[in-house]
Amino acid sequence: MARETWSWHSPALNREMRLARFGSAGKPLLLFPTGGGDYLEHERFLMIRALGPLIDAGRLRVYLMDNINRDGWISAEATPGHKTWLQARFDEYLVEEALPFIRTDSGSGTERFATSGMSLGAYNAMNLGCKHPDWIDLVVTMSGTFDLRRWLDGHWDEDFYYNHPIDFLPGLEGPPLERLRESYFLLAVGLGPWDNPRNSLRMGKVLEAKGIPSRVEIWGEDADHDWPTWRTMLPVFLNKLV
Repeated sequence: MARETWSWHSPALNREMRLARFGSAGKPLLLFPTGGGDYLEHERFLMIRALGPLIDAGRLRVYLMDNINRDGWISAEATPGHKTWLQARFDEYLVEEALPFIRTDSGSGTERFATSGMSLGAYNAMNLGCKHPDWIDLVVTMSGTFDLRRWLDGHWDEDFYYNHPIDFLPGLEGPPLERLRESYFLLAVGLGPWDNPRNSLRMGKVLEAKGIPSRVEIWGEDADHDWPTWRTMLPVFLNKLV
């Protein structure tokens, strides 16, 4: 399957950021890597192959996103304040650089995008969908990590609050909330080794309390926190939703 890649120096992040696309038609799907993954992680772990029928049928145009997790959330050297600052700059990069680029590349006009990820990538997909419903109308997460306080040692600031949906969604009102209620969130998680349904159930309750269309889907003990499970889950969900 043909892959096209781009790279540019991001003004928001002051670093090189990369992007890849598979497919030439269909709804744009932004895939975020796991915590330590890079932008081609989904290709190496055969997720693109799993989504191949949807891509080949012209139903999905898949964009593989870069991230800043290794220098932020999962870095042992970064201070809590730097982690939250970097996440805020990453959000700026997405909205001011990556999303407009994808809209132009896909020729999607005003059509909204889908986004997905697993583990810490699920957080990035969730944060993007919750903060920017003018861009995103479908979020699918798998084995999501949604509470990031454990990486902050008690630190709190506005950069964290406004990039932490568990915290900012309960206070959201007015037009932003009404727009968000036009989106759909599917949170999937397994009961197998290393997975934690509590994260997705808690996030699901926050969405439900605000009247945001959502569903938490729990798979069995054979569904664990690993790529074979995610490669099975995502095509099943997207085949129904796009």
